[in-house]
Amino acid sequence: MKSDDILLVVLIVIAVSAIAYSIHCHCRMNRQIKKLDEMLDKAIDGSFIESCFDESQLSYIENKMWKYLSSSEISARKTAEEKAKIKTLIADISHQTKTPVSNILLYSELLSECDLSDTEKDYANRIFSQSEKLSFLIRSLVKLSRLETGIIALSPKKTAIAPMLRDIVIQAQAKADEKGLSLTLECGDEKAVFDEKWTNEAIWNIVDNAIKYTDKGDVKITVKEYEMFVCIEISDTGRGIPESEQAQIFSRFYRSESTSSEEGVGIGLYLARQIVSAENGYIKVVSEVGKGSTFSVFLSKL
Repeated sequence: MKSDDILLVVLIVIAVSAIAYSIHCHCRMNRQIKKLDEMLDKAIDGSFIESCFDESQLSYIENKMWKYLSSSEISARKTAEEKAKIKTLIADISHQTKTPVSNILLYSELLSECDLSDTEKDYANRIFSQSEKLSFLIRSLVKLSRLETGIIALSPKKTAIAPMLRDIVIQAQAKADEKGLSLTLECGDEKAVFDEKWTNEAIWNIVDNAIKYTDKGDVKITVKEYEMFVCIEISDTGRGIPESEQAQIFSRFYRSESTSSEEGVGIGLYLARQIVSAENGYIKVVSEVGKGSTFSVFLSKL
């Protein structure tokens, strides 16, 4: 056989070997991708089960993926267990405190109706007031904990905004009248995607604060429609919020020194932001000390 023929045969053998090796690598890669895909599918639908693999039969990346999914599964189980414990704790707190607090409120109210001296009546009224505050705090913490742990899930749906805002105005009118404030609503037929019960609570917290921290003037609720959002603006002519505190007012239990003498526990705005964020919305505030504040609640239209 001529040297040229031998060289040709060698080249053919090399080419065939290269093709065969390439096909082998391709098939192996497809098998590995398929295994990874199956692992991810099982992890997504919650059916992934830890198994023992022979590392010599798995690629490094497959083994890493298995370890990651296994740790994620363990973490998910621990999270579920913690949520179950929190749910039980919340239920216990709600159940164990409801009756005692209700009784304190009832008996302090009955006591204030008795033939007491002015000092004694003052003490009875203080007991009632502090009991109301405690009851409000417990209810707020229970709501917040349920919301944060996913025990209560929001159910947003496309809904007209006007009926909810009219209800809030009716609730707030007596407080506004008591302080001599004008409370107005400007709203059309705008619709947004929100959970009516929880969004009512979020907006109410902001309106209630606006009335609480406004001594004279007015509180206005105005609805504006944009391409992607509907904006509910709550504007007041109150004392305003210093710029240095505007980022902090949405923190849990934050109370400004200037409002420490007022009723409240510093949870209303935090709860409002949590609710609106869970609905794919957001809240902005613009304020100037001595001139009032405007809280803008943006609710998604999609």
